[in-house]
Amino acid sequence: MSAEIRGAVQLPARREEVSLRTSDGLTLVGELAEPLERRPVATLVTLHPLPTQGGFMDSHILRKAAARLPALADIAVLRFNTRGTVSPRGRSEGTFGDGEAEAADLAAAVSFVAERGLPVPWLVGWSFGTEVALKHGRGHDIAGLILLSPPLRRTTERELAAWAGDGRPMVAVVPEWDDFLPPVQARERFAAVPHARIVDVPEGKHLWVGETQTRRVLDEIVSIVRPGADPLPTEWSGELG
Repeated sequence: MSAEIRGAVQLPARREEVSLRTSDGLTLVGELAEPLERRPVATLVTLHPLPTQGGFMDSHILRKAAARLPALADIAVLRFNTRGTVSPRGRSEGTFGDGEAEAADLAAAVSFVAERGLPVPWLVGWSFGTEVALKHGRGHDIAGLILLSPPLRRTTERELAAWAGDGRPMVAVVPEWDDFLPPVQARERFAAVPHARIVDVPEGKHLWVGETQTRRVLDEIVSIVRPGADPLPTEWSGELG
């Protein structure tokens, strides 16, 4: 018997509660989801939306990525709460750093992935998480950046332009009706990074609400990280996890 993959459906995976230790002595709480019976082919290091506006590791696109992608695309997903952020998993130590102190949080996550030997790490930021990725990701051993609804409010022009000489892929997934940076303005701002690719999503909104938008975003992520594994199936036959 098959079930439609939507909403809170969670597919089988190896799920582990993890703790990340930052260089300034904080413990961050998180979860690692890996394929149940295979090695992952790639890894998503996810960076959540603004915690002062309710963003956390369980923000729905990131939670659904962890619930679906290990089973559907053999992709590992690391989610964690940045400093001072609270979710059902718990509270990460420290206080919100407005995108600056979070440099140490990102470094801790990338180090964790390396220590575990997880392959091909991609940074996947959403909203505020894109700012952390753009401001602090360039010095890390990552495969590339996927930016969901980038507002480009905290990222300076210099920080953005610094990626221009970097050969790693940068893909900005921009909703048509974004509240902060719709596609026309996004193309103007990202012109500072000639190799950046802008993906316009018709009728999309900043928070990607609804199953149609969720599937569109997850398909786009998979098309970048594991070409050929998209579009993702919409039904699952077997046990749920």
